[in-house]
Amino acid sequence: MVWIRKRFIVYAVLIAAALVLSGIGSEFSLSGLLDQSNTIDFIRENFASLQWNLMPYLLEQSLITLSVAFLGTFAALLIALPVSLLAAENTSRSRAGFYGIRSFLSLVRSIPEIVFGLVFVASLGLGPFAALLAIFFHNVSVLGKLIAELVESSDKGPQEAMMSVGAGRRAGQIFSILPQIWPNVLSHYFYRFEVAIRTSLVLGMIGGGGLGQSLINYYNSFAYESMATAIVLIMVMVIIVDVTGGIVRKRVI
Repeated sequence: MVWIRKRFIVYAVLIAAALVLSGIGSEFSLSGLLDQSNTIDFIRENFASLQWNLMPYLLEQSLITLSVAFLGTFAALLIALPVSLLAAENTSRSRAGFYGIRSFLSLVRSIPEIVFGLVFVASLGLGPFAALLAIFFHNVSVLGKLIAELVESSDKGPQEAMMSVGAGRRAGQIFSILPQIWPNVLSHYFYRFEVAIRTSLVLGMIGGGGLGQSLINYYNSFAYESMATAIVLIMVMVIIVDVTGGIVRKRVI
């Protein structure tokens, strides 16, 4: 018990030191946190007079944002499914292939979408296609890892039963494992789709088109009332997608 108490004290000291250093590095200010009068004034001045005449244009841009998020995530799922079988320890063809695919997925996953976006905007030019590729590559690695972990945790019984009646190794894996994990695969997909919508907004701010680009343009031109209108539309869009995703998950899963 004495050793446990000492270890607890060491952990507490380390966490406290990390909090202090983080506060210094982030320039945390308690007075600034409590005094939000300027923020309240900004919200009251700009959100009280929304530019409703911009709504048709902003709705068009929001469709671009949704299209980028949906297509990028859906295409990533199609690639991640077969890749996950190679990245799962119980379905990989070899140990070398298992570690190679897992290492590659980890490498790609370590690169944030915004970094991919900067690379593709610089190489391909401005537009939503650069944001689409950024979301696609990052989500292939994320979904590949998540689905591979589902494959590894699947029940071996159905696979052994299929192989005992003459099914091939790969066919047995697909038709015995996929039905088990499919509800969780869909759950992961819908979650990544919701994340991709928020990501596509950020990518739009660096030239990826869509609603994010309109938002940053209004910000740079000090058109704060127009920016507030775009923010309200973003909030409504994210809420609708979250609710819709929840309904679909309940019906499908």
